[in-house]
Amino acid sequence: MTDAGTVRLFTALWPDAAVRARLVALRDAWRWPAGARPVADAKLHATLHFIGSFRRDRQAALREALGMVTIEPLHLDLAGSDVWRGGIAVALLAAEPTLLALHARVGAALTGLGVTIDPRPYQAHVTLARKATRAQPPAVLPALPWRANAFALVESRGGGYEVLATWGEADR
Repeated sequence: MTDAGTVRLFTALWPDAAVRARLVALRDAWRWPAGARPVADAKLHATLHFIGSFRRDRQAALREALGMVTIEPLHLDLAGSDVWRGGIAVALLAAEPTLLALHARVGAALTGLGVTIDPRPYQAHVTLARKATRAQPPAVLPALPWRANAFALVESRGGGYEVLATWGEADR
């Protein structure tokens, strides 16, 4: 829960319309059990770092620090699918070196601002559904070529997401 002086933030790779359409098709190809909650089309993304509650009056410093992070073009592909503990259905992304390097650079920028970073190894993924313990992925995973040239700072509010800023070259 955030108070009036804080916002709930994360950094992410935000898909363009073509990649989002492929993610939607992948999500819709799964067989979902009763009660599963597929992620809304507009919310599909690959999180880099969850920041959590962050003071509003420090957002300028956060944007400045993230603006110093360089991004090389990323070429992401599906590496599989899984249902994680707690019923989180995910599309796993290949751990390409440029993605891992971006994750580390964004993490260093956040750490420099006093943000606590998740100590677990980074597993690049797109969450497709929650409460999906017995979900079944499609027998054959489709190709998901995703060329990413930018990353975003995103606010989670009122059940929706708002991209606050983007760094790098936005895909055209």
